[in-house]
Amino acid sequence: MNKTLYIVRHGQTDLNKRGIVQGRGMDTNLNDEGRKQARQFFEAYGDVPFDKIYISELRRTQQSIQQFIDLGIPYEKLSGLDELAWGIHEGQPATTENKAAFLQLMRDWMDGKLDSKFEGGESPNEVKARQQEALKVIISHPEEKTVLICMHGRAMRLLLCLLTERPLTEMDSFPHQNLVLYKVNYDGKKFEITDFNNANHLKIS
Repeated sequence: MNKTLYIVRHGQTDLNKRGIVQGRGMDTNLNDEGRKQARQFFEAYGDVPFDKIYISELRRTQQSIQQFIDLGIPYEKLSGLDELAWGIHEGQPATTENKAAFLQLMRDWMDGKLDSKFEGGESPNEVKARQQEALKVIISHPEEKTVLICMHGRAMRLLLCLLTERPLTEMDSFPHQNLVLYKVNYDGKKFEITDFNNANHLKIS
């Protein structure tokens, strides 16, 4: 069974622009720049014959690929594709204190403490567990050869680790920006990234 996955992060929101953490608990809309990015992505990839679209349960992912849905391509929401929950820090303005807290949490994760999380939030291991369930759904449809997945930054990094069988401690080796593309081929046994952090479509005026 061969599959090609086009995995993108959602377009920009106002909280992205302001540097405020969103997470799973913030169901925000795209801003003007995010809508522009969505148009640019559609202009570049609108002719790809996608068999299915998978998105998270947060509206910013659907807004990012709505033009593909409008073509009549079937889509499905999977909670396993939701962003990591940042708990008490979601929607909070950046301060010296919470910047330090984030830095410490990132260090913990890089040190292999993958059960660490903020109060009310999720750990990388918890996100991986729900992503594994989402991946089972996606892989269970061999007739879906070309698939578009729209999700979130931190969650995307974790999913790419999962797909490539790399430890979650290496999540930051997958850079991203709003509506960047990772293209992944699946041969029925293993996943291989064939297009890494591609933002060429965003350079279109």
